[in-house]
Amino acid sequence: MEENVNFVPHRAKPFRVSCAYGPQKEVGNMAKPLMRKTKDGRIISWDVKSDDALCTLQEAFEKVESKLGFNIEFKFDDHIVYQEDFLTNILQSILKVVSKYAKDRPIIFSSFQPDAGLLLRKLQRMYPVFFLTNAGTKVYHDTRRNSLEEGNKLCLEGGLQGIVSEAKGVFRNPGAVSKIKDSDLPLFTYGTLNNVRESVYLQYLMGIDGVIVDYVQDIAEAMRDLIKPVQAIGEVSSAAADILQLDAKPEFLQKELYLLHEVIPELIKQ
Repeated sequence: MEENVNFVPHRAKPFRVSCAYGPQKEVGNMAKPLMRKTKDGRIISWDVKSDDALCTLQEAFEKVESKLGFNIEFKFDDHIVYQEDFLTNILQSILKVVSKYAKDRPIIFSSFQPDAGLLLRKLQRMYPVFFLTNAGTKVYHDTRRNSLEEGNKLCLEGGLQGIVSEAKGVFRNPGAVSKIKDSDLPLFTYGTLNNVRESVYLQYLMGIDGVIVDYVQDIAEAMRDLIKPVQAIGEVSSAAADILQLDAKPEFLQKELYLLHEVIPELIKQ
């Protein structure tokens, strides 16, 4: 279950990373109500049974099949400027769990917070760190978050191993894809457009390395029908189970050029 947790420093209490949303397993812990967003944008209460307590990262490592990879995203508040020592405490506490329980499981770290990504790279060298970006679809005070070009620069200067972009941002700025590829950085995408097979196919033609999707099997089967040979697409064994790898060697046919010119503008409007 994905929840945005704001880690705000509190000097009067010892540091602790916890999630207090939903039913709590520890006696005495007060649970904050869970909320969910409906398709029409309304925020409503989310009722769950008492045995649906949120699992810890340790429990996820222990109970999920060991061959499955994890894409561990480090979430932070977009409007807080975090001090390095505070970020370091948070990251080290999570890395301690990863070090003890991940074993040989393939893992990718990722974060929208540039400083957190850079610190992750400094604190450990075992797992790749990817920079998550809205790629200009939203504007932030931190300019490093506002374009694919800035994301590429951040990765090169900080030694991060790849970029995960909002798919719409890639369609709005396709020229940045070749620049990122020239930098020898993997480029993945995420977003609702990745649940549209035509959108994923266009990204294959553009040279995108992988897509994060909600419906892995459906999109994989649809792509196998579009991409020849069949071996051109496969699930990433070294990443999370919701990432599909696109081994793209684009050779544009007339109908594919039509898709690029006609479909992309419509996708960007969504």
